[in-house]
Amino acid sequence: MLSVNLGPFALPVNVLLLLAAGLVAAGVGHMAGRRQKIGIGSVLGDMLLAGVLVARIAFVAFWFDTYRNTPWSMLDIRDGGFMIGPGVAAALGLALWRGWRQPALRKPLITGLAAGALMWGALFGTLRLTEKPALPTLALTTLAGAPTGLAALADGKPLVVNLWASWCPPCRREMPVLAAAQQRETGVRFVFVNQGEDAATAQRYLSAGRLDLANVLLDPDAALGREVGSGALPTTLFYNANGQLVDTHLGELSAASLASKLASLRPSAGAPAGIESR
Repeated sequence: MLSVNLGPFALPVNVLLLLAAGLVAAGVGHMAGRRQKIGIGSVLGDMLLAGVLVARIAFVAFWFDTYRNTPWSMLDIRDGGFMIGPGVAAALGLALWRGWRQPALRKPLITGLAAGALMWGALFGTLRLTEKPALPTLALTTLAGAPTGLAALADGKPLVVNLWASWCPPCRREMPVLAAAQQRETGVRFVFVNQGEDAATAQRYLSAGRLDLANVLLDPDAALGREVGSGALPTTLFYNANGQLVDTHLGELSAASLASKLASLRPSAGAPAGIESR
């Protein structure tokens, strides 16, 4: 499962896991510190803010050359570009500093963080057990109406599968980035699976946008989105050459966040640990 629909909104599961872990941490920390009337809610909020800021700054710094031509996009965190390792280190560093400054805070903070980490680990492990990491085998069709499947298009190469629709604004904004990557990354196969529209609608959008895309497929029942557990568009799936799901992205991709995802398909390229843009 990649997202959960709440009314008209689709929230990434990773965000919900973090929220659940934070609520558990705050509750357990409150219980541990109630005799001293000490809560850790404000500390957890500060940790989250510090972690997000440092994770974003580290990501932008690493991919600065990609952001250079559009510097305003550095502020657009909707592309999901965060470097998790530095962010976690910053959050824990803040917790250590606050605990050092306030000895009475140490026990509830440690207890709460431990409980939150256990909750996150349990939920994350459960979700991993329910994941379908293999390449989906459902039948799709080309714009010309010919039947095909993802495995036939992969042909032993890493595969990037983008789920999109012409009515979806972030899909339209990210499409030129994906189109350019398809032309440039010849060692990776890009597939664009339209969700819920017919061939005429999809072709009309591509022609109007002058998008010369290869491997555009139709999924009129949006079955692929349901199979991979995503109710959000756009969704992009990254499979290695063995057909195993190695990364996902919900929402609009920027050039930098796409580059970070493609790096995960090329382990020999030496991409740094801790890059994450889910």
